Amino acid sequence: MKIYTKTGDKGTSALFGGTRVPKHHIRLDAYGTIDELNSWIGLIRDQEIDTLSKKTLTLLQDKLFTVGAILATDPEKAILKNGKERLTIPKIKDTDITFLEDNMDAMEVSLPQMTHFILPGGHTTVSYCHIARTICRRAERMVSFLNENEPTDPNVLSYINRLSDYLFVLARKLSFDLKAEEIKWIPEKKG
Repeated sequence: MKIYTKTGDKGTSALFGGTRVPKHHIRLDAYGTIDELNSWIGLIRDQEIDTLSKKTLTLLQDKLFTVGAILATDPEKAILKNGKERLTIPKIKDTDITFLEDNMDAMEVSLPQMTHFILPGGHTTVSYCHIARTICRRAERMVSFLNENEPTDPNVLSYINRLSDYLFVLARKLSFDLKAEEIKWIPEKKG
């Protein structure tokens, strides 16, 4: 199998199901941003962090491939007229969302209570988490916009929302583990 197909040379790309759309289509923007997020999560996983976090990040990367597949599927081609699925792709389940919540709860037990917003940074690894978090929020905005025009699996939106929260908590945990300073954002007083 060759990596290049030449089918996109005229500015279109095929969705799962065969529908061709312009490369600037919001659906491609959405799953392209998920792919970008997945790459950043891989970079975090490559850092000197604890084994459990590495394993969790690998599982999250797998789920992001599932999200990408869902977003790359033409909804009209995925279901037959009798309501049965034509294309079998995995789903994001409620348990996938609960997994993120449970992991956040477990990490927060050992963290100091948050009393202010925190400026991103303090350590390169922590900064990578914040970059991934902001890309996740961008992906969430794109999926939300796509959902307004072409309904999307609601669990995808919930999962992406929860994943950005997870990445924030992971950044705090890694700050704690790496003994990096969390700089609180304290707005200047007018006067």
